[in-house]
Amino acid sequence: MQQLLFLLEQVVNGLVLGGYYLLIALGLSLIFSVGGVVNLAHGAFYALGAYASLEIARRLGFGAAVVLSPIAVALLGMLFERFILRRFYTADPILGLLVTFGIALVAEQAIRMIWGAAPLPASMPQALKGSVVLGDFLFSRYRLLLLAIVALVLTGIWLLLNKTSFGRVVRAGIQRPDMVAALGIRLQPYMTAIVMLGVGMAALAGALFAPIALVHPAMGAEIITVAFVVVVIGGIGSFWGVVLAALLVGVVRGITIHFVPAAGEASMYVLMFLVLLLRPRGLLGERIEKFE
Repeated sequence: MQQLLFLLEQVVNGLVLGGYYLLIALGLSLIFSVGGVVNLAHGAFYALGAYASLEIARRLGFGAAVVLSPIAVALLGMLFERFILRRFYTADPILGLLVTFGIALVAEQAIRMIWGAAPLPASMPQALKGSVVLGDFLFSRYRLLLLAIVALVLTGIWLLLNKTSFGRVVRAGIQRPDMVAALGIRLQPYMTAIVMLGVGMAALAGALFAPIALVHPAMGAEIITVAFVVVVIGGIGSFWGVVLAALLVGVVRGITIHFVPAAGEASMYVLMFLVLLLRPRGLLGERIEKFE
């Protein structure tokens, strides 16, 4: 019985980990689905969100850091899309891949120059420390808050994409950009908004998980691989596919670490192999056309 309770706690921790992956992978998937650019610099925005939250928290507190850090990074994302990314929407995909990879390297070195190479500590408010007892279960108060915030963000993104005119154009742009162009609708402003939304979510993940993860210059390079695994498992162009994949990867890693700690990292790659073996497009992958 004790083992079962502990296992269920690991499942909840895995869901928290999955929510962490979701905030990063969903933005990455949206940018690729609409623009057709594999943004290898996405992890850099996550790292910038974490570092920006540290600076803001020192001056204005943790709550302000969680709100202002994603906004600041989203504005940076607007410049990134305006002056760099939009040049590669109709270009050879390998060019966008190489440029964003170079930007990721430059961003990592810039972080080292500004904040140093050593990891930096991040603290959470005293009120969010400790645990909550729910029946026979013991859960971290901060991790439960993270789950709630991820659920709110996910609900907000779903409503934006499915219940607004903005979302209808974006979904049409993913599946039939030629039809959108025939209607005289320019996808460019929508793409700018999608990039801002995507990198803002990555920055939010950096700000929220800084107190329970290590804040260091290479954190963006580390998370981008996991984000790609989640997108591949979920399927390109699928909102719920990415959601399902993120939670599945988080739970599988959490349970695997419980039983075989050394295999935690490998478990997501095994999962990706099995999914692609059965469904080459991912769990809920859709056919998409290139942005024009």
